[in-house]
Amino acid sequence: MVGQRFLEALAEYGLTGTHRVVVLAEEPRPAYDRVHLTSYFSGSTPDDLSLTEPAFLAEHGIELRLGDPAERIDRAARTVTARSGRVVGYDTLVLATGSYPFVPPVPGRDAAGCFVYRTVEDLLAIEEYAKGRTTGAVVGGGLLGLEAAGALKGLGLTTHIVEFAPRLMPVQVDAAGGAALLRTVEGMGLSVRTGTGTQEITVDGDGRATGMRLSDGSELDADLVVFSAGVRPRDALARECGLAVGERGGITVDARCRTSDPAVLAIGECAQAVDGRVYGLVAPGYEMAETAAAAIAEDAAGAKEPVGATEPPPARAREFTGADTSTKLKLLGVDVASFGDAHGTTEGCLDVVYADSRAGVYKKLVIAADGALLGGVLVGDAEAYGTLRPMTGTVPPVPAERLVLPAGAEGQVALGPASLPDAAVICSCHNVSKGTIRAAVTEQGCATVPEVKKCTRAGTGCGSCVKVLGKLVAAELEASGVEVDKGLCGCFAASRQELYETVLALRIGSFRELLDRFGRPEARGGDGCEVCKPAVASVIASLAPVLDVSGYVLDGEQAALQDTNDHFLANLQRNGSYSVVPRIPGGEITPEKLIVIGEVARDFGLYTKITGGQRIDLFGARVEQLPRIWARLVEAGFESGHAYGKALRTVKSCVGQTWCRYGVQDSVRMAIDLELRYRGLRSPHKLKSAVSGCQRECAEARSKDFGVIATAGGWNLYVGGNGGATPRHADLLAQDLSDAELVRLIDRFLMFYIRTAEPLERTAVWLERIEGGLDHVRDVVVRDSLGICAELEALMADHVAHYRDEWAETLADPERLGRFVSFVNAPDVPDPTVRFVPEREQIRPDLPLLTVGRRPSDTAPGSAGRPVLLEGAPTR
Repeated sequence: MVGQRFLEALAEYGLTGTHRVVVLAEEPRPAYDRVHLTSYFSGSTPDDLSLTEPAFLAEHGIELRLGDPAERIDRAARTVTARSGRVVGYDTLVLATGSYPFVPPVPGRDAAGCFVYRTVEDLLAIEEYAKGRTTGAVVGGGLLGLEAAGALKGLGLTTHIVEFAPRLMPVQVDAAGGAALLRTVEGMGLSVRTGTGTQEITVDGDGRATGMRLSDGSELDADLVVFSAGVRPRDALARECGLAVGERGGITVDARCRTSDPAVLAIGECAQAVDGRVYGLVAPGYEMAETAAAAIAEDAAGAKEPVGATEPPPARAREFTGADTSTKLKLLGVDVASFGDAHGTTEGCLDVVYADSRAGVYKKLVIAADGALLGGVLVGDAEAYGTLRPMTGTVPPVPAERLVLPAGAEGQVALGPASLPDAAVICSCHNVSKGTIRAAVTEQGCATVPEVKKCTRAGTGCGSCVKVLGKLVAAELEASGVEVDKGLCGCFAASRQELYETVLALRIGSFRELLDRFGRPEARGGDGCEVCKPAVASVIASLAPVLDVSGYVLDGEQAALQDTNDHFLANLQRNGSYSVVPRIPGGEITPEKLIVIGEVARDFGLYTKITGGQRIDLFGARVEQLPRIWARLVEAGFESGHAYGKALRTVKSCVGQTWCRYGVQDSVRMAIDLELRYRGLRSPHKLKSAVSGCQRECAEARSKDFGVIATAGGWNLYVGGNGGATPRHADLLAQDLSDAELVRLIDRFLMFYIRTAEPLERTAVWLERIEGGLDHVRDVVVRDSLGICAELEALMADHVAHYRDEWAETLADPERLGRFVSFVNAPDVPDPTVRFVPEREQIRPDLPLLTVGRRPSDTAPGSAGRPVLLEGAPTR
């Protein structure tokens, strides 16, 4: 990452146009984002992590040689010999060799099944070896150690964490913060051992790891071990060619990042800065990269300013003398942040602490005698990090104790970005100040966050500053007299929440009426757009009982507003066929119903898949087959599973106390009750839930939009989880609830989310975006701070009372069935002259192909635009 930033800085100074630049890289792929490496296990691909655009390399003529690292430096001859034997001469050499994982010298560490957690290749190897394994262990409870533990758990392994220090993340958090983190991590089902070291990796006769012996005499079973016990600077090349290195490792450099040889520079984790430290974070590495590029540019062209840069370095040379080591991460779904003097080492400093062990929240601010903020630790709730960190070294405008209280608490104050001075660094990754961001808006004409990102680089590193960045941009635009458009789209100046309130208050049940009365003037009389039509359709559908309109999504005007999948009440698949997903509440099903699903799949030639949501999906149905399939399923007692809609999908469950010896509540009954209560509930995005019968959490309730975990005293309710592309563990909303209390709070939570969320906004994103976050949501739905809970409950009661199965209604209405044809002018397909090609089957060139078009009348506003068979010679 640091090497890539150095190349970008060279390009900004124009040096790539005047100098030959050669990069010798050990890994088989260009530079990628190690900070978000673990996102690979949640769906990201190695390409998604890439930091290098091929066009960038080509445009600047950079020669990137992958898999061919430098192996020897001849400083006298100024040459580098690569592994391939290729010799490259240099005028200036930059070492950006990073660090290597430290593996304790314990017996068995080289056994099969032992890995480090550093590169994409490491992750690929771990993923492959984990297949068929049951138990994993991570040596090290620091940043990467917890990420590795989360990865192993995500791969289905029972996971142990072994940390030699007395607490998790000993560098970043203090003892109390470590205790709060420990409780939360153990609550996720991970086993943690602190204050003990690894003595030996036990190995079987085939040389494969089987477990660990610890320094306290205990043993752990583990057939996969990940070492994450810290890193060491990769300074071997420097040592071998006689460059000076630090006593504890790291290539010694001056404030210009030059080594003991002026022709050689070192940046990133391989370098020891002038303050004697080796920085293992990306932000200091980026700053060193920019410093080194500035030094080379000054030598080459007299401190020439970067080409097109928004904040060029001063004419004098840049210097790197130290850096901010503040960090904010989400580990295992838990927010953890530290900044400044987090451990309170300053003489005479005082601590201001807020802790809630039940919610897993710990906040500590370190304050100087004069009231200046010196640093802090935030665990479980790091919402204030973006504002507090830039205040380090200044006296906050309000007493510090008011800054750590939860939102909604008496005396709590949440300072906004406007309270920060212009010199405050907002993006520590790229050292971008508030003043620079303001200048990008007022002087460079940036009007959106993406434009400011492109202009300043702020928010393009770890991403922890993006929320503050958005607030700053909006505030600066408003201060400049520019009206900030918060409208839903080009058709409506109102937000989704405002439109929801309008529809509810005025009982508007028509998109056309809403657009004509409350749309932007230029949009009135039009047809709306692809943003507002499904958003308003969702609002009207969720309020259908109150508005006294049909709850059937394909009646009248509603049909033209729906997303693609809703047009046929089925999920469109990549090969043009559709899926059929009957609801199986709680995963409970009778043998008779199982037999019906099997017979339907067999008779229609459908691919079957048991999903993670405890139901059976049937794939490969053609449009005209859907009614016949559903007729058999409805007759057998099934109903729509709403896999196609922005609605409740499933409520997953374990077997609970009925069967499991650990179960303390009947999770199956509760899951069924919740799924039947909320089935068909239309919302801004899909909803998923789960109920676990004990703290072992077999149903994985904390990865759901709302999840329930049984306790001896009742039920704990968690909200805002997401197991999708951006994993987030749900937060505890309330605990030890009775059945009635649980249902009442879920009713309120879901209706409040539907009322206030943006279009296509999952609960996880909504909970982090909404002002006040979890504390505000708790105030509203638990304490009824807005006085709307009775209304929220009434809206849910209306939904429950008026629910009707969409497929049962469709089958009972011949007019509704009329839309289920593949071609409107050939309703009797299959036709002997028409051949449907199954997925992955080769198309034979001797067979005619279909020519498909759309009848003009079917593309008129309000129609589904159904395809037709065209006459004439078929074309490929």
